[in-house]
Amino acid sequence: MVTQHDLNMKTHRLSLPIPSEAISRLEVGDKVLLSGEVYTARDQAHIRMLEMIGGGDNLPFDLEKTAIFYCGPAPTPPGRVSGSIGPTTSTRMDPYTIPLLEKGLKVMIGKGERSSEVESAIRQYHAIYLICVGGISALLAQCVVSRETFLWPELGAEAVYRLVVKNLPCYVSIV
Repeated sequence: MVTQHDLNMKTHRLSLPIPSEAISRLEVGDKVLLSGEVYTARDQAHIRMLEMIGGGDNLPFDLEKTAIFYCGPAPTPPGRVSGSIGPTTSTRMDPYTIPLLEKGLKVMIGKGERSSEVESAIRQYHAIYLICVGGISALLAQCVVSRETFLWPELGAEAVYRLVVKNLPCYVSIV
């Protein structure tokens, strides 16, 4: 069944950093084609980021100007920019999210629901949670313009990777 919202759903082409006024125009269900610099982080990377912050260190990237993508990229096949980059379940990052929001995190990308506490904090800090469709990781990899291991290479797929993406298809889940 098609709802009125389906008929009114908008597509937004947004580049990071996303200005606050652009975030305020988004509605749940809107499609976002995201471009810019994104950092991947899963469980182990989140633990280390919070250890850095707790130790008084700054992260080596600006949380206000980028996005954290909850994924662990697959190895890069020969002749490609990146291996598959499917989103991982976001609730696993919920224990680490509020301290990152407090430090300026504005954009998170993953899949699935968030806890009610994290959902409230996303709204409180005027941030946004975008979801990517699971199961299309090879297609999402085609949106990667460049990729480099950025932090903690010893973590393998859980290392922090710096991705530059162009028109990464996402949907607004929490705003």
